[in-house]
Amino acid sequence: MEDRGRLPDDLTAAIDAWMAADPDPETRDELAALVAGGEVAELADRFSGTLEFGTAGLRGALGAGPMRMNRLLVQRAAAGFVDYLGQGATVVVGFDARHKSARFAEDTARVVAGAGGRALVLPGPLPTPVLAFAVLHLGADGGVMVTASHNPPADNGYKVYLGDGAQIVPPHDRVISEHIAAASRRDIPIASAASSSIERLGDEVVDAYLDVVAGCRLTEDCDPLSVVYTAMHGVGRDVLLAAFDRCGFAAPHVVAPQAEPDPDFPTVVFPNPEEPGALDLALAEAERVGADLVIANDPDADRLGVAVPTPDGGWRALTGNEIGVLLADHILRHTEGDDRLVVTTIVSSRLLERMADAAGVRFVATLTGFKWIVRPGLEDPRARFVFGYEEALGYSVTSSVRDKDGITAAVTFVELAGALSRRGATVLDRLDELALEHGLHATETWSIRVEDLAEIGRIMAAARGSTPPALAGHAVTGVHDYAEGGALMPTDAVEWQLDDGSRVVLRPSGTEPKAKVYLEVVDDVADGDVVAARQRAAAQLGALRTDLGAHLDVDAGRTI
Repeated sequence: MEDRGRLPDDLTAAIDAWMAADPDPETRDELAALVAGGEVAELADRFSGTLEFGTAGLRGALGAGPMRMNRLLVQRAAAGFVDYLGQGATVVVGFDARHKSARFAEDTARVVAGAGGRALVLPGPLPTPVLAFAVLHLGADGGVMVTASHNPPADNGYKVYLGDGAQIVPPHDRVISEHIAAASRRDIPIASAASSSIERLGDEVVDAYLDVVAGCRLTEDCDPLSVVYTAMHGVGRDVLLAAFDRCGFAAPHVVAPQAEPDPDFPTVVFPNPEEPGALDLALAEAERVGADLVIANDPDADRLGVAVPTPDGGWRALTGNEIGVLLADHILRHTEGDDRLVVTTIVSSRLLERMADAAGVRFVATLTGFKWIVRPGLEDPRARFVFGYEEALGYSVTSSVRDKDGITAAVTFVELAGALSRRGATVLDRLDELALEHGLHATETWSIRVEDLAEIGRIMAAARGSTPPALAGHAVTGVHDYAEGGALMPTDAVEWQLDDGSRVVLRPSGTEPKAKVYLEVVDDVADGDVVAARQRAAAQLGALRTDLGAHLDVDAGRTI
């Protein structure tokens, strides 16, 4: 028998109301077990509010209650979104292979149909960029992608796109959130799974996407390469293999233990190519087959990781900034026109700006996130978007997909590596050449994971409350608090500039419980010795990290 005696009356009422509306017997039973076990603190946490719908949609741990991802929350989100889009809206629905993704997608489609709209459901678990492409390709009014990208296995999420194929930005998030709140106070019509307003799409959408991938080829003057690929237990493998075939590349060596979709991600702690150890199996396979290149997608294949051989016989994972400037360099060298536009973010390397200046093309730095990166290309009719990236392994090489895309980026990277090989150079050689041409820009991203989200607020308050007079032996000469607004929308980030051209940016993660620190050191390599410049930069980055950790009172070892 349930023991409700220890629960506050308002919590009991909230639980009863939720259970009465919850369509999922699994989460109803989960709540009942928590009540029977007297788990007051856990229940209070789950009913402390509602997962906030923002510009990244929804993301959180699976489970019962309004502070978790579950079917009732998804149905309410879908109802609010379709209400926002308006009567008769067409919505494309996609999903990855995470726990409950297919169920959440089905619920979304049935809510769209129940509201008088038309739901177009992708044919199976597919990469996020396929959904982003499909919204534009099918002329839909909006799109929903059920995914938590590279989050841990306990999480899931809900990303929404408008008819322009891009993720939402303010004030759309606030207005949609208001519609969701209104939907939460009423009964939501749910159509039958067999409703004529739900269309189950076939492979023609993926075929059309693959045509776009093939169109990203810029040169055939490339050496064939031996490539190792890992899907990181996600949904990228089949689409990437088809993309390689469509582009005329030899099939990569697939890392078998990580090839099949598995929502538990058993071989990695975090399914993110940036994480320490995530590429270990791929690097072992590369050693075994004597590969020229390692590429990796995250579970929903919107990110790209790359590792390359080193002269001493080892392997090095490239940073997100290194991959970004290499892609930009390749695209700028194989396209023409002063209307070309390249975009990155305020936390990414400033090298792209120097490259754009040298090439005579347009450059914009935006807030973090692809919802912002794609905007300049949509808002400026004089500009032709050719490339955008963020340092967290997100890249866009085609305006046909208005989000980051790990598949088209992979094809472009393999092409650029093959083109370099054709002229007797390597990826690392080209990075050295770029350093000589534009200055060495050494970067490091420092992520501080927290158990208590209040710790992030403390770190940001410490950054705003006390500017250090110097870091790593150089005076702090400038401070920019992005929360104050200006040319960009206000955001929670602080930047410090040093007298040697170095800089530090701090901000909370928008999708994970961590604060992120971005370090950049610039060396103009005046003596032409790139090796010595890299050694100086590495020492400077280490000193910056040590001094910053001391100033913020955080453990410099508690990072990724």
